[in-house]
Amino acid sequence: MIWNKWTFISIILFLIAVIFGQDPPYLLLLTVAQVVYVPLMLQLILKKDSWFSRYYAVFTIPAFISVVILHITDQSEWDVLFAAIYLLFTCVVAAYGISRFLTRGFVHFEEFSIDAAFISLSIGGMWYFAYITNIDTGFSPMITWLTAIHFHYAAFLLPVFVGLLGRIYKPRFYPFAAGILLISLFLLAIGITFSVWIEWVSVVFYIIGIYMIIYYTLQAPLVSLFQRWLIVLSFSSLGVTILLSFLYALGRLTNDFSVSIDFMLQFHGMLNCVIFALLGVIGWSIYVPPARSIKWTFPVSKIRGSIIIAEKILSKIKDERAINSHRGLVDEMAFYRPDIEIESLAPAIRDFYENTFDYRLYANVQWKTWFKPFAAVYRLISSVVQQINLPLSSKRVEMTGDIITVNADLDGRSNPRAWVRKINNQVTFIALYSSHRTKNRTYMNIALPLPWTSMIGILELRQVGDELQLSSKKRNGESDAGIYLAWSKQLLALPIEETFHVKEMDKGRLYAEHHMWIFSIPFLKITYRIEHRDLQQKDDSLN
Repeated sequence: MIWNKWTFISIILFLIAVIFGQDPPYLLLLTVAQVVYVPLMLQLILKKDSWFSRYYAVFTIPAFISVVILHITDQSEWDVLFAAIYLLFTCVVAAYGISRFLTRGFVHFEEFSIDAAFISLSIGGMWYFAYITNIDTGFSPMITWLTAIHFHYAAFLLPVFVGLLGRIYKPRFYPFAAGILLISLFLLAIGITFSVWIEWVSVVFYIIGIYMIIYYTLQAPLVSLFQRWLIVLSFSSLGVTILLSFLYALGRLTNDFSVSIDFMLQFHGMLNCVIFALLGVIGWSIYVPPARSIKWTFPVSKIRGSIIIAEKILSKIKDERAINSHRGLVDEMAFYRPDIEIESLAPAIRDFYENTFDYRLYANVQWKTWFKPFAAVYRLISSVVQQINLPLSSKRVEMTGDIITVNADLDGRSNPRAWVRKINNQVTFIALYSSHRTKNRTYMNIALPLPWTSMIGILELRQVGDELQLSSKKRNGESDAGIYLAWSKQLLALPIEETFHVKEMDKGRLYAEHHMWIFSIPFLKITYRIEHRDLQQKDDSLN
């Protein structure tokens, strides 16, 4: 797929740099990445109908020629211009990575790895610009150059290779291995620049991630034995060089150097350049696994918020023609068959969802300790926006509110209604409820308007005995379940998951737990005590 005229041009440009180069030979380690490896991998990933693909020559050829000119000429006042041209190219690549991400979001971690690689290249471009133009970064020219080469090899080529592997083979712990590599790559750059301890820790993480990837490569169903050996050798070379990096980082930590920087440049650099990069590029060019297509077809609320969500948006979306036509979040729980068996579901659960207005709601909000600083900052915003405006205290509070009919023409979904929840007459949530059916499964479709966007929660319903569970976690790959951000005409999957578990304690009394995770890390738990208003009145009369 990559052996075409653009590849020919890249190789010719690199040969010119080799033959006429004025710089020390080791600088070719970066040049070959810039004019050969980067463009070849871009050609593997770019979609033919993308804006980047249509203007590929405009973006790439001036950048690669600039790099070669800088390599074969002495320092001059034109260096800033040529370095800026290459920097602009890397920024365009980053923009393409961002555009890929914004059409998909945090779904399919292998594609996110490729997006991160494209974005990281722009950081490499910045360090290269600083090196060429002699900007005082506070570090030696050698450290500046090493950081630039790091972002071309370790932060660009490696995440792309890992992403392509994930398209073929994605075991349970693949996201952990890929994620720890992405994190360690940035930690390593920070460590090289600022802290020996951070550098050493990042190398340890890197070792864990790369050896997991090597193991997965041995298990992956690659198309041919030749491709398998090329890719296995490519990743395995990193398994060797990272041990050298470990010894070098340990030497920096203890001031007892068993591996020198000269040795790192000669052996570590050449191994990465020839074995890792060259064999990897050739190996993946034999067969490029296609990206998994994403087709979200479920209806999405068209309602978007403004700076202040509460009463302002309610006045716009309220359907005056059908005021108070809904008493519950759903009209009939039977609509969610066959996932819900109405006959065996606890009666109070069914009644709560069909007659939500008849119940009183008491909540205990419990932020996880690690997330409390973020919650405190968000609280300053949410108190103004009046959406997802949860208290910081775990003290029990009563949530009051109404079920309001929403104008279906404005919302765009079937039979929408808003559940407005308040604490002490201050709006906490405005959630717009609807439902949709995909492949014989009915989902609860919830929209929370945010400034110029909307957070969409698609929940699967599952009955557990006589209890009810609602979850955004996918039980299979084709499920609509998830948390998304709708903006303009795009739908972005978020790294957030939530579950609700509702059970009947006794007649007219319910207990519910709401758990939330971000990047699979729990950050919020809300417990609810739900009571029918008649029970409350009975208790008052007895008192």
